[in-house]
Amino acid sequence: MAKIGFIGLGIMGAPMAANLIQGGHTLFTHTRGKAPKNLLDAGATAMANGTEVAQASDIIIVMVPDTPDVEAVLFDENGVAAGLAKGKIVIDMSSISPVATKDFAARINELGCEYLDAPVSGGEVGAKAASLTIMVGGSESAFNTVKPLFDLMGKNVTLVGGNGDGQTTKVANQIIVALTIEAVGEALLLAAKAGADPAKVRQALMGGFASSRILEVHGERMIKRSFDPGFRIALHQKDLNLALSTARQLGLSLPNTATAQELFNSCAAHDGSGWDHSAMVRALEIMGNFEIGQ
Repeated sequence: MAKIGFIGLGIMGAPMAANLIQGGHTLFTHTRGKAPKNLLDAGATAMANGTEVAQASDIIIVMVPDTPDVEAVLFDENGVAAGLAKGKIVIDMSSISPVATKDFAARINELGCEYLDAPVSGGEVGAKAASLTIMVGGSESAFNTVKPLFDLMGKNVTLVGGNGDGQTTKVANQIIVALTIEAVGEALLLAAKAGADPAKVRQALMGGFASSRILEVHGERMIKRSFDPGFRIALHQKDLNLALSTARQLGLSLPNTATAQELFNSCAAHDGSGWDHSAMVRALEIMGNFEIGQ
C-alpha cells in the first residue's frame, strides 16, 4: 500500500481522498481550514503544510481550484517542492493552465521527481462514486505506477500524452460541455416560445441523433428550473478563460467558446455565479424575455 499525500480537501478532493483510504492506502493530508472529520476518523493524518506532506509521502496529489493555487502549493515557502526527494511522484488533479503545467512539470523534474497532470471530469457525484473521467499527461512509467490509484477514483482513465496534454484535454472537455449546454438551451427555449411542451420535445430528442448526456441531465434542469449548485458557473468561467487564453497563445480563434463565456458572464452579472452551469439558459431567456417554464 502506498503512502499518499493529498492536498486540497474540498468538494472534489475530500471524496477522492476517502476512496483512496477505502482502497487501503495511508494518507497524509493538508487543506485550508480543518481536515474533514470523516477522513481523520478513517485514518488520514493531517499535516501542517505541503512540505510535511511531501516528506511523509511517496506520491503527492494536489486538488485545488486554479493555476495560482497549484503554483503556491508546489513552490511557496513550506510547499511541496521543499519536501521532495528523488523518485517521488507529484500528481496535479486540478483544472489549470496547460502552459503553466509544462513549467511546473519541468521544475519538479529538475528535483528528480515525476510529474503527472491528471484533471478530472464528473463533478462531486463522480468523485463520491469513484466514477470520474481522468485525463493524464506525463510519462508512461509514472502513469503505470499510479494507475491503481486512479482506478480507485475513476472509471475512464486515459494517458493522453506528455505533460500538459491532460490539462489540454480537460480544456477541450469544458469547451464541448459549455457549447452543448448552450445548444440545448437554445433548442428548448425555441420550442417553448413556439408553444411546444419542452419536456415532450426533450423526450423526443432523447431518442434521436441529438441525444446526449447534456440534453438528458442539463435539459431536465432547464425544464424543472433546478439550478442549485452542482458544477458552478464560476468554475466553468475559469475553465473557459483557460481555453481562451491558451487559444490566444496558440494564435487560434474560438468564437463559439467566447460566446458561451459571454453567456456565463451575463449569468454572473445577475448574481448567478453560484448557479449550476446549466443555468446558462437564463442568459438566453433574459435576452429573449421569455422563460422555458412559462
